[in-house]
Amino acid sequence: MSDFMMFSLVPLVVAVVIGMTCALLGNFLVLRRQSLIGDAISHVALPGIVVSFILTGMLASTAMMLGAGVSALVTVVMIELIRRLGRVETSAAMGVTFTSLFAVGVLLLEWHDATGVHLDVEHALYGNLESLIWFEGTGPGALYDPAALAGLPPQLARVVLVGLVVVAFVGVFRRHLVLGSFDPDYAASVRAHPALVDLLLVSLVAVAAIAAFEAVGSIIVIAMFICPAAAARLMTDRLAAQIAWSQGFAVLASVLGYVLAGYGPGWFGYEVSLSAAGMIATLSGLILLAACLAGPRRRPAAA
Repeated sequence: MSDFMMFSLVPLVVAVVIGMTCALLGNFLVLRRQSLIGDAISHVALPGIVVSFILTGMLASTAMMLGAGVSALVTVVMIELIRRLGRVETSAAMGVTFTSLFAVGVLLLEWHDATGVHLDVEHALYGNLESLIWFEGTGPGALYDPAALAGLPPQLARVVLVGLVVVAFVGVFRRHLVLGSFDPDYAASVRAHPALVDLLLVSLVAVAAIAAFEAVGSIIVIAMFICPAAAARLMTDRLAAQIAWSQGFAVLASVLGYVLAGYGPGWFGYEVSLSAAGMIATLSGLILLAACLAGPRRRPAAA
């Protein structure tokens, strides 16, 4: 029990919270056909990380996360400007933005001769759930010990706070989100402020993604934004049910993925463990595949 609380409790909770948070926002991204916004944000983390290193001269995780966050918000603004001023589709605006900013990050590395410096970007790009160890979690009593709770990894409080903000946002703006997702013109006519809500939605996606990068990495963030929500969409036509399905899929992928990564190889006689984040993303994809093949709302094959 003590080993579970010390080594597995926090990573498991963080994975579940991130999965549910990303899946909740992902439902509206899928409906608006903006699923790849998470991919765009993950690509533009690089220039933010490089700039933070150039300005501070440090490889501190906090500085890199702050730089990546600023870069993500710049991305959101650029996508909206290109989409509105250039009158192009959102997917085209995202493609132009994240490839351009990623290239800027590479150029900055070359320009400041930092290519030989080992920038520890794995926290932002790959994540490391297994490093979230709660050293004070030596038993069930630690859950009620203020001193032990103060030693919880800071990533847990960060993702829980972002999760609560996302839940509050969806609760307060649910009507606006629904109207803007299905009929933006009607939403504008009834003063549901679709442009403002869309900007808030994408900004929260950026905040959630950056908060999750250090713990689970950008690849997992992309998977959890898209896969649970897309799979849920194939299970029902009702939004409330879709959100419930997506939350269930996110929890299933997070818990089962973490367990399989840590213990699965041992069941087959291999004394190794796999990346928890990678396994969670893999299971998310498998859940989406199963929904595509057997979901009640899947599109019928062409004749």
